[in-house]
Parts: sequence; structure tokens; C-alpha cells
Amino acid sequence: MEIEGQATVKESQPPKFALPVDSEHKATEFRLFSVAAPHMQAFHLSWVSFFACFVSTFAAPPLLPIIRDNLNLTASDIGNAGIASVSGAVFARVAMGTACDLFGPRLASASLILLTAPAVYFTSIASSSTSFLLVRFFTGFSLSTFVSTQFWMSSMFSAPVVGTANGVAGGWGNLGGGATQLIMPLVFGLIRDIGAIKFTAWRIAFFIPALFQTLSAFAVLIFGKDLPDGNFRRLQKAGDKTKDKFTNVFYHGITNYRGWILALSYGYCFGVELTIDNIVAEYFYDRFDLKLHTAGMIAASFGLANIVSRPGGGMISDAVAKRFGMRGRLWALWIVQTLGGVFCIILGRVGSLGASVVVMIVFSLFCQAACGLTFGVVPFVSRRSLGLISGMTGGGGNVGAVLTQLIFFKGSKYSKERGIMLMGVMIICCTLPICFIHFPQWGGMFCGPSSAKTATEEDYYLSEWTSEEKEKGLHLSSLKFADNSRRERGRKEGSETRPVDESPSTKV
Repeated sequence: MEIEGQATVKESQPPKFALPVDSEHKATEFRLFSVAAPHMQAFHLSWVSFFACFVSTFAAPPLLPIIRDNLNLTASDIGNAGIASVSGAVFARVAMGTACDLFGPRLASASLILLTAPAVYFTSIASSSTSFLLVRFFTGFSLSTFVSTQFWMSSMFSAPVVGTANGVAGGWGNLGGGATQLIMPLVFGLIRDIGAIKFTAWRIAFFIPALFQTLSAFAVLIFGKDLPDGNFRRLQKAGDKTKDKFTNVFYHGITNYRGWILALSYGYCFGVELTIDNIVAEYFYDRFDLKLHTAGMIAASFGLANIVSRPGGGMISDAVAKRFGMRGRLWALWIVQTLGGVFCIILGRVGSLGASVVVMIVFSLFCQAACGLTFGVVPFVSRRSLGLISGMTGGGGNVGAVLTQLIFFKGSKYSKERGIMLMGVMIICCTLPICFIHFPQWGGMFCGPSSAKTATEEDYYLSEWTSEEKEKGLHLSSLKFADNSRRERGRKEGSETRPVDESPSTKV
């Protein structure tokens, strides 16, 4: 009997983690070079798998001068393929967000990566403009793993560092868009030097990103955990996590106007980044008459800026939130993205190679930092529909890329330099609606929090649950999140965090 009692006490003890955690067991510190399970392990698995998908999706653009000659592609064919590569993920990102809410980020991301890997392999046998468009379309679905990456980080890291975690994971994953500009020409050159003719070498080269993507999926499945306390399925079986209904998740996501505004603004930071990834190598190759490898290296510098720019945006978001709360996050996002639009306009106006490269790098820093700043706000829009809101925002990025390429870079209506300038104007215009985002408990850019006594974190997040659901205790995770998100008030009188048991949970 004594042994059984000791075992019961031992089982009731909370799990121990290598990083300090909050009441939801989310890490309150972000240690970049740690691989501690489960928090930092999830971080590294998420960014590496997303990186692999980015490499695969944008493996074709740096080799387009060779591919277009082999497949006899016209400018319109190339434009259509570029649009196809980012359009497939529009609805897939929303679906991915819902899948994360219902099944967890580990299973959702690994499944999609494995489902899209065959399209990368099949690129090697493309024989016409149609087959080339199709493989780029289906490969582009893999970009939806961005949503699972952001959901995973928001599930593993607490409010003080969630912007940083989202920024670094997303930024390092996006590095794949720049890295592939270097990797693919090098792989192509190596295969050609071994003895393959150039029209065969580019086909063999696609086996490298395909294999990398496949291996990353198995790593996520084998080593990843959905939440600090374990995987969704095990926690649901144990009764430690409720299984939510799709209709409830969907309703509370699509009826939150903040998610739609963030989707629009994200369309003109991440969407612009996707557009540049598709056009920049060919732009420098044709306009300045550069060698393929040189154009690839210049194009790579845009994507490689993600190593500091997007993480920097997340860190800025967390830093201003410590002083100014959510209002600081919103102001920082608007300022940085607007400046990105200004530099995009300048990029379209300059005519020399040196100036173009310098302005492009500066533009990339602001554009990608805005992406990190966006996902410093997203985790606080909804607790119950976090995945769907992440998917809506991520999908907005792809919609922006599709529209931008359709309007400015399809066919020969505009020169690429004029298209880039007009894209900058679109960035500035589509960033303005951020001014309308307002949280009743924290305020917005121009207005403070609501004066109503009911405008608290608990009221905001518990409004997503019905009275019947509250009676069953289904809202408790939202209650903990509300308590941990009080830091978004900023440094002002009365904003101190209260313990969970002192929060107004007795009202529900």
C-alpha cells in the first residue's frame, strides 16, 4: 500500500523541462543553440522541415534559363508556373491550420511533406509547359508547412518569447528560398561537370531537394511532440486534452476580423517575398546580362537575409511589447512594412547593378522583418482557433503572391522594374488596414483599451466558449492562456500578472 501511495505521488508530479515554463508548460525562454526536448527540439524540427519545403518549391527559378530552353517555355509559361507554385498553398494553408487545431502540428506537417515530395521527384520528367506547371503547383502545397511551424512555436513558447520563436523558425525556414538559389546552380554545375549534358543535368539535380524533403518528414514524425506534455492523440486518450469540433474552430476563426486584416497585410510582406523569389534571378540575368551563377548568388542574398531579418522582426515585436504591449507590436508592424514598400519602389527605379543589389538587400530586411512582426501578433488573435488564424494569415501571403504576379509579372504588360515599383505601392496601401486592429483588453494603434470593466483577457478569450462548454471545463486552457497573455498590456499600472487561481474563473 505504501509503495502504491508513493507511485501515485510520483505520477502526480508535474513533468520537468530543461527550459523554464509557464502554467501551460510553454517555455518562457528561447535558447537558440539548445536541442532540449520538447521545446527546442520542436523548434529545430519545424524550421528544418520548412526549409526543405522552401528549397523544393523554389528549386526551379535559378535553373529557369536552362529549363525554358529545354521545354521551350514562353514568358507567359514561366509566369503561369510561378503563379502555380504559390497558388496551390492558398487553401492548403487554411486547411493546414484547421488540421493543426484538430490533429496537432506534428502529424499535419509530416503528412503534407510526404504527400508533396513525389511532385519534386516528378519535376525531373517534366516534358512540356503543362507538366512543368503541374509539378510546380503540387510542390507549392508544401509551403503550407509554414502554418504548422508557426502553430508549433505558438504551442511551445510563452508570450514573452513567442514572437522571437515564430520569427526565427519562420525566418530560418524561409532561408530555403535563398539557399536554393545557390544550391541548385551548384548541384547542376557539378552534375554537368561529371559528364551529363545540361538538359539532363537539371533533371537529375531535382533529386537532391526531393530527398531532403522526404527525410525531414520522417524526422518530424519520429522525434517531434505536438505539445510540451506530449502528442495530441495520447493527451486526448488520457483525457488531458479535449477534442474540439471542426465547426467551432472554423466559426471562431473566420468571424474574427483581426485575422482577415493580418491576412491582407501578410499578403504584401510574405507574398512579396514569394514573388521576388520567383522573379529575381531571371530579372538580374536578363536586365544586367549576368551569368547564371552570378544572378543566382545575387538572388540568393534576398532570401538569405532571412537569417537575421525575420527573426529580427520577431525579436522587435517581443521587445516593444515589453514596454508598449500589443499596441507596440501593431505600431512596429505598420512602420516596418511601410518602409519595406518605400524601398521596393526605390528598387524599381534604380538602374545600375550595384545600386539595385544594395537596395534589394535593404528592402529584403524590412520585408522579411514585417513577416516576423506579423506572427508576433497572430498568436494573440484567438486561442481556440489559433491554427485556423495562422492558416488564414499564411494563406493571405500566398494570395498576395498570386495577385502580384498576375497583375505585374505575367506576360509582358509591364517591365519587371516597373512591376517591382508598382508592387511597392501595393505594399504601402495594403499595410494601412493594420490601423483598424483593436483588442478590447489592450487597444490598437490609435485607441487604448476599452473602458468597460469586462474588457479583460479572460473575457476576450473565454468569449469563444459557450456556457455549456465552460461547465464541462473545456475552456481551462484558454483561461491559462489569458492569464499568461496579460503581459500584452505593457508596462502600466495594474498590468501585473495574477496567478491563475486569482483570475475570474469563478464567473464561468
